[in-house]
Amino acid sequence: MNLDISGKVALIAGGTGGLGKPITLSFLNAGAKVAVTYIRDDEIAALRNEAGDRAALLSTHAVNVTDDGSVRSAVETLVAKHGRIDILVNTVGGYAGGLKLWETDPQVLSQMLDLNLRSGYVLARNVVPVMLKQKSGAIVNIAARAAFDHAAGASAYAASKAAAVAMMDCLGEDLKGTGVRVNSVLPSIIDTPANRRAMPGADFGKWPKPEEIARVILFLCSDAARLIHGASVPVYGND
Repeated sequence: MNLDISGKVALIAGGTGGLGKPITLSFLNAGAKVAVTYIRDDEIAALRNEAGDRAALLSTHAVNVTDDGSVRSAVETLVAKHGRIDILVNTVGGYAGGLKLWETDPQVLSQMLDLNLRSGYVLARNVVPVMLKQKSGAIVNIAARAAFDHAAGASAYAASKAAAVAMMDCLGEDLKGTGVRVNSVLPSIIDTPANRRAMPGADFGKWPKPEEIARVILFLCSDAARLIHGASVPVYGND
């Protein structure tokens, strides 16, 4: 299957993180020009080092993706440089849990809604008009299995991820017939160093690897997936 996206311009929010970095590297290796947003300076050097010669196709932008003005400025910069944005992948998110709903601080709910819901809203709000002018584009928003599997002790997190899926479903309906596609990807617990540290007693072998999820996202953003629109794609493995 040809997943070549050479020459396409991709914006990957959170593109230096545990999931974001493998996605960025996957897109660079497939020939895309990749812009990533980040908040941690130390992650940039690691990304550029792993990108090797492909780092010439990479640009990095310190952006708060929950802030509309900050995202708008970054999008304008990209369009001024490249003339288009073909792909948007939002990997920004966070987890807080372990407490019953009535024990959960309201600030936790606000944080989960900002990271897991507002980020996707602000990014799509600013990128979609660019794609509509092009009459083409692919958007992938990372949600979570928790959007449908609602466990105890995760009320704020699960609610924010469920809302993110609903928002992308509505966006998909808004975009029918425009040439712009949008899909959600729903991982279970991802095998990242941070998750291993948080759950040292877990069976890591059952967790999907970031590189495996990255291949799914690359497919969804390629022309090979041109018929897939408005989907919520589970990436749970066999667990």
